Amino acid sequence: MYAPDSSTESSATPHVPWTTYDFGFVAREELAAGQRWSTWSSVAKGDHGPQPRPAWVVTDDGAVDTELGIMKTGKEADVFLVERSVPGVSAATSLLAAKRYRSTDHRLFSRGSSYTQGRRIKDSREGRAAAKGSAFGRRVQAGEWARHEFAALSTLWSAGVPVPYPVQIDDTEILMEYVDLDGAAAPRLAQVRPDAATVTAYYEQLVEAMAVLARRGLAHGDLSPYNILAQGERLVIIDLPQVIDIVGNPEGVDFLLRDCRNVCRWFVSRGLDVDPDELLAELLAQAW
Repeated sequence: MYAPDSSTESSATPHVPWTTYDFGFVAREELAAGQRWSTWSSVAKGDHGPQPRPAWVVTDDGAVDTELGIMKTGKEADVFLVERSVPGVSAATSLLAAKRYRSTDHRLFSRGSSYTQGRRIKDSREGRAAAKGSAFGRRVQAGEWARHEFAALSTLWSAGVPVPYPVQIDDTEILMEYVDLDGAAAPRLAQVRPDAATVTAYYEQLVEAMAVLARRGLAHGDLSPYNILAQGERLVIIDLPQVIDIVGNPEGVDFLLRDCRNVCRWFVSRGLDVDPDELLAELLAQAW
């Protein structure tokens, strides 16, 4: 930019010094491999978890998501450990489980249509694509499984069911509470050997959780000791994409009975005298 030479100006003209303006622009630093800026603000408002939000949820736009490794490789999705933190602010840090659904092309297992009876895809274009099985339709299907699980987690967490808090959903990725025990991932119920008193307490917790679902006309649909976490004295139910409407789904009661049999088998093996048919009757009495 040209600035006039003060030596050539008229002596009657006062000299006005040039001003440097500071617009306060600071470029974002480049992130390392395995990092991304937090996606909290980029998802739709309805894609955040339910209120009241736990205090540990980090919502700062300046937060960074750092992938720390894979926790679980599943048939339909993989789960990664992610740290969301604001650089330089130690209090603004949380560990999350990032569940990422694969498209149907890359799944190791495909659920039968019996799980989805009574469900509909709201967007008619997406519904047609899913029915045709196009590449776009297969991604729609993966997104629908993710959305169904996110909705189930949100509803059940709000109802007091022990499930991980769902932080947000972004396409086929759900970020949820990382359930730990003494700093490590909480073990599955199938992996623990609790004493008799704890076994009884676990059963009472699980029956109450199943009853809350039943009162809402729901069943887990794939409940077993492998998708229940033992967080010390507390159980946490996970893996909920297939939650069944036991009223709207013609096979709903069959799914509920299977859940009862799967969990009762484990408790019987730990010395507890429980009966899956009696449990089913108790749950159905609360469903209707």
